[in-house]
Amino acid sequence: MTGKSLRVLDEGQGEYLSVDPDQFREWTGRKERALVAKLMSPAEAVSRFVADGDYVVWETNYLNRGPATLIREVIRQRKQRLWVGGKFTWVIVAMLVEAGCCDRADLGFFVGGPAVTRAVIEKKLKVYEYSNLIMTARLRAGAMGISFIPVRSLGGTDNFKYSGAKLLEDPYTGKPTVVVPALNPDVALIHVHQADQYGNARIFGTTITDVESALASRKVIVSAEEIINTEEFRHKPGLTKIPYYVVDAVVHQPFGAYPGECPGLYSSDSNHVVEILGAINGDRVKQYLDKWIYGMASDEQMLIERVGTPKLRELQRRATTVAAEGYRA
Repeated sequence: MTGKSLRVLDEGQGEYLSVDPDQFREWTGRKERALVAKLMSPAEAVSRFVADGDYVVWETNYLNRGPATLIREVIRQRKQRLWVGGKFTWVIVAMLVEAGCCDRADLGFFVGGPAVTRAVIEKKLKVYEYSNLIMTARLRAGAMGISFIPVRSLGGTDNFKYSGAKLLEDPYTGKPTVVVPALNPDVALIHVHQADQYGNARIFGTTITDVESALASRKVIVSAEEIINTEEFRHKPGLTKIPYYVVDAVVHQPFGAYPGECPGLYSSDSNHVVEILGAINGDRVKQYLDKWIYGMASDEQMLIERVGTPKLRELQRRATTVAAEGYRA
């Protein structure tokens, strides 16, 4: 039998996270399979499982079931040299960059803003361009235990030039095909509707790559709106999206997606959304961080003192009203 090497026709210039599927398999194989309680505060979870220099991914975006509490805690603890990857990245990346937490970013959908632009110009931030679809594919490859995955997009674009993608000669058809590197992040931050104390998690409504991110990452922090009894997971196992054995920390955090929405539970705070987008576009991110993160010891304090119970109840009422109207329609 004679061997044949894959022919590389072109490749992007971007740096990419190097993964070894066998090493990752060994890592996950050492994870605890026993039912061990993992409940802890946001501060403890981030302190224990997010280290300086880690590659961090998060699910969805800051304004729709995003892990907002966990992101704020990363900033509050002033983590440094993070390499971040996400689909809808612009709000979170702007905050992390202004806070000095992030120096590399794999970007899907991205708008930018003065803080990010300044960091790139001053060479404090390296940006690698992909797309929402490609970042999803990379995480799926990481979850599958393979080192790369072929895709039917990205080729022939400027994004390709600044990514870690390669153009290969397909060994089956002889045609050019784009492949992108798999992702095995150090940490995944995921906000869910329900979890138990061991890490089993439920998500209701639209998802993107929550499951893939959890299965592809070495460490997983789940924040949950509600902690429920494990017997409920056993009674309806088909509702479990993320299994306990991949999760390292469980954080009980009602309104953990604020100021964004958590579908079915509460709507986004439109005034706050206008404030944060205005801060990003108007180069006032530092002032925003001082007000909403550095000035608060915890999210509990922020929700009570800055937001207030009446506002939170109003956001819950809006979500209930929208759901009821949609059902009637």
